[in-house]
Amino acid sequence: MAHQSMAVIDLGSNSGRVVVLDVDDHGSIEILADGRSPLRLARDVAPTGRLSNDAIDRVLGALRDFEAIASGNRAVRTVAVATAAIREAANGDDLLTRIRAETGIEIRVIDGAEEARLGFLGAVYSLPVQHGTVTDIGGGSMELSRFRDRRLVGSFTLAVGALRMSDRYLASDPPAAGELEALAASVRRTLQEQDVPPLKADERLIGTGGTIRNLAKIDRSARAYPIPRLDGYVLGRKRVQDLVSVLSGRRLSRRQVMAGLNADRADSIVGGAVVAVTTMETLGADEVVVSGRGLREGLAFDSIGAHLPSPQSVRRTSIAALASRFASWDRGRAERRAAIAARLLLALEPAAGPSQEERLDQAATVLDVGRSIDFYRRHEHTADILVASDLAGFTHRKLAWLAAIVRQAGDEEMSVRLYRPLLGPDDAEPVARAGAILDLADEIEQRVAPGRGLGVSCEVRGREVHLAAPIFDPARRARLDARFRRAFRRRLVVTPMVGS
Repeated sequence: MAHQSMAVIDLGSNSGRVVVLDVDDHGSIEILADGRSPLRLARDVAPTGRLSNDAIDRVLGALRDFEAIASGNRAVRTVAVATAAIREAANGDDLLTRIRAETGIEIRVIDGAEEARLGFLGAVYSLPVQHGTVTDIGGGSMELSRFRDRRLVGSFTLAVGALRMSDRYLASDPPAAGELEALAASVRRTLQEQDVPPLKADERLIGTGGTIRNLAKIDRSARAYPIPRLDGYVLGRKRVQDLVSVLSGRRLSRRQVMAGLNADRADSIVGGAVVAVTTMETLGADEVVVSGRGLREGLAFDSIGAHLPSPQSVRRTSIAALASRFASWDRGRAERRAAIAARLLLALEPAAGPSQEERLDQAATVLDVGRSIDFYRRHEHTADILVASDLAGFTHRKLAWLAAIVRQAGDEEMSVRLYRPLLGPDDAEPVARAGAILDLADEIEQRVAPGRGLGVSCEVRGREVHLAAPIFDPARRARLDARFRRAFRRRLVVTPMVGS
């Protein structure tokens, strides 16, 4: 599997960003470093149509810093793009010439359609969504990318970016009701004039970019929530409306210290939030699924010719990539454990569907990664790694399920309440059963020498489960029997045998 260490630079209308990442030919990404600079180019260009000397100096300073980050993290190549503000500036070409002369960095100015395509490629890769629209609210513009079957079918670029609209309409501090209404009316009118279609019944709205992510961070900071990452977070329209009210009711100085909000976005977040909720209303979206990826990741995927595989394929690749980062992980052991778990599941729950099979296979595959931290608390550490990691292709509920199975395998007393609101009382019994199967599969695998057969056969006979497996200790067999009685309401009868 070929890997490339690369730096991706994005000179946006509100901020400049660099990310150094390692990407393989399957599209699996590991972030090595990143940097950000609040450039505010949209604000600089709006009055005169040109970038001022101060703005140019800010860009050059940021790029020198980005170049140092790339070099310090051994990036072998750099890909750099600029979007709306530099695209619209009358002296944008002069800036590019100066950048090339002073830093050696080649900046490619991309049009709205290309920006939408790359944003779509990055945003949708990690989310298990088949059809929908991606909205990327930048500082100067908003890109909308429509997709079906994970393929781009159309895009729109609208000059309704968060910083542009804030500067144009929100003169008061805090903004006046009439200003907010005028901004919303302008966004609504622009969407209608461009004939942006509403979402179909089977489509979802995906949100990427700093505005959506900061709204999600504010929301998450105000509630108890078990998944610390943003990618896959779901933000309801009613909640975005509430956030508009909260944010617009505060002066700039108070917004700058709000939990979850980057201070340098405090001057544009109200306008961005109004753009977001108006877009949701106009498109008929009750919620937006937040993507932690976007233009920069799309650039990385595009540079290696990656395509958008199925969510199942993304999950499989991502699980393997995560596990391989840990020295404690042994592929052979993981595969044996997964095979044993699959055999047990087939015998115990023959009606189990593909989703149950996939979850158990994933849990069995990653179980050992927590050993890198502490063997005796490996289940707990593995579960924490799962919910905090950058695993792609999972909804937050799927992540919670996966973590709960792993925890349950190591601690039968674990309650699904730990993963509220993603898991509820109805999940307790299936999680307990999956945890019991994983626990048993792990016990068996630890007793199978490398190169030997799986050494297990399982058969349900009425109220008894008859298992032939290399488990010789009577106390251990009694513990597993007691657990199976609670989880499956069946007695576990173990016949000790040596693996073939």
